[in-house]
Amino acid sequence: MSHLLLTAMAMLAFAANSILCRMALGEGTIDAASFTSIRLLSGALTLGAILVYRQRGFARGRINMLSVLMLFSYAICFSFSYINLATGTGALILFGTVQLTMIGYGLLQGERLGKLAWLGIAAAFGGLVYLLMPGVTAPPLFSSLLMVIAGLAWGIYSLRGKASSNPLINTAWNFIGTLPLALLTTLYFLPQVSLSSNGIMLAILSGAFASGIGYAIWYRALPHLAPTHAATVQLSVPVIAAFGGVMLMAEPVSLRLIISGVVVLGGIYLTIRPVPTKD
Repeated sequence: MSHLLLTAMAMLAFAANSILCRMALGEGTIDAASFTSIRLLSGALTLGAILVYRQRGFARGRINMLSVLMLFSYAICFSFSYINLATGTGALILFGTVQLTMIGYGLLQGERLGKLAWLGIAAAFGGLVYLLMPGVTAPPLFSSLLMVIAGLAWGIYSLRGKASSNPLINTAWNFIGTLPLALLTTLYFLPQVSLSSNGIMLAILSGAFASGIGYAIWYRALPHLAPTHAATVQLSVPVIAAFGGVMLMAEPVSLRLIISGVVVLGGIYLTIRPVPTKD
């Protein structure tokens, strides 16, 4: 399967995850710790079932503690930051941090960008800011720091995925490795547990489909993407999620939304487009 198609599928999964998280946490249908734990557990179970089906048995894998820590840090900080952080502010902080983390790593590794690629990065980030600025107010410092940590963790987790030789097995064991951390977190926040059937279902959908399967697809696409490309393409997620909100949650369509979508996707194209080689 084409890595471009895999990348597109992963971005759609990420956008679906954002929508599910917003629906659950924004409406208070479940507490953040429970949402995170159910999300990770359902992701682990789904990936484990896929492994059993494809491998005719549960494939052995090695738990990489750094990847596990990054995955769990992203998931838990993402959930808790949205308790007090506006959706637009959180998305801007998260994906801005992811982009800076991955592009910074690429430049440290000797990657060089042309003028059009730099223009594309600036356009993609600028389009995202243009989309989110109307709803951005001075964010709570602690929640903002949590989202910065989530962005750093997700950026590092994505960079580590570039070296994955078996994305499905690695992703499954990464999810399994987070379960003890999720259990400890749930026990710690046990007095604050708040559950509803709707919140549990949204967490399961987020974990099983948008996270588990989505991250396995992303790990498979990552080896074919340069760090700067992998960083910039993720800026499409808030735009896709915004359009998903229009279709699924009847959010109003605005000219600003349309313009920002064109600018962000155009910037991504400039950054990841094939560079012609000289004969």
